[in-house]
Amino acid sequence: MAPFNFTHSDASTFILTGIPGLEAAHIWISIPFFTFYIISLLGNVTLLSVVGKEQTLQKPMYLLLCMLALTDIATPTFVVPNALGIFWFNLKGITVAGCLTQMFFLHTISVMHSSTLVTMAFDRYVAICNPLRYATILSNAQIAKLGLAGLIRAVLFILPLPLLLSQQTFCANRIIPHTQCEHIALEKMVCGDFTVSKIYGFVLMFVINGFDLTLIAMSYGLIIRAVLRISSQKAHQKALNTCTAHICAMLTYYTPTFFSILTHHFGQGIAPYVHIILADLYLLIPPMLNPIIYGVKTKELRDKVVKYTCRSSADTRDDISSGLQCPPGNCQIVREYVNQH
Repeated sequence: MAPFNFTHSDASTFILTGIPGLEAAHIWISIPFFTFYIISLLGNVTLLSVVGKEQTLQKPMYLLLCMLALTDIATPTFVVPNALGIFWFNLKGITVAGCLTQMFFLHTISVMHSSTLVTMAFDRYVAICNPLRYATILSNAQIAKLGLAGLIRAVLFILPLPLLLSQQTFCANRIIPHTQCEHIALEKMVCGDFTVSKIYGFVLMFVINGFDLTLIAMSYGLIIRAVLRISSQKAHQKALNTCTAHICAMLTYYTPTFFSILTHHFGQGIAPYVHIILADLYLLIPPMLNPIIYGVKTKELRDKVVKYTCRSSADTRDDISSGLQCPPGNCQIVREYVNQH
């Protein structure tokens, strides 16, 4: 398929090249991008729908899952459509304002995602260490307040990044070898002194990740101490099982995050396309895996998903059966056949 040439090169536009060095494979690379995005949307929308419909799931733990699902929907949505436009139609042009806006939302959602993981660790700590006070410490209203605080924190911390870059002069060569407008890629386009922006971004990265990981480590340290005081092996297993899904979600988020950061700052000998693919996978893999992890590891949620899925399938079969045109006396046989298949 010949790509359409819709690139722009005026002074107010950046050019996103996609994945340099792998331009010939853009069509093939788009297949996993599109597949991961669709799986992510289906999984997270299903989770939101089931929690919204099922009254018994409308409690703090599942409201936190909904917050995580919202960030998991937003993250790839700010990346994949733009990347597919590059891969499929050669739509490489993006305005400076559009680029700064994309960068702001991507990093804001990332910080919000991290805040949600911290709140989920606190939720597990209260559930295991203070189960009798769980309902008073973590009500639905408290979860809403913590979510709002996390959003405000993310906006206040990330907003200076696009504001600082918007005051800079960008070089004449406005080609960004990437599929997205991330902070590090935009800094390389600045011709003037961007020391303040660079230091702020570097410190911010370590402050947010360091602070959040410290709180998570403290929560799990207290959880482990409480679990070790329990004499029953069965109680040990049950307590730790409640944390398994959250631990998996943290690993899928923080592991590629730090790997991508380390390759950016210390992997000068690594090919550029490796940096870009790692950055994209960091935004694609966790949103796809999180609903699967929680669907598999959380029995109550899994049962409700199966319930609504089976109900939807049964309704579909009933609609097919009721719409069948069959000879008198034979409809019952046809309906039984439809129900069996």
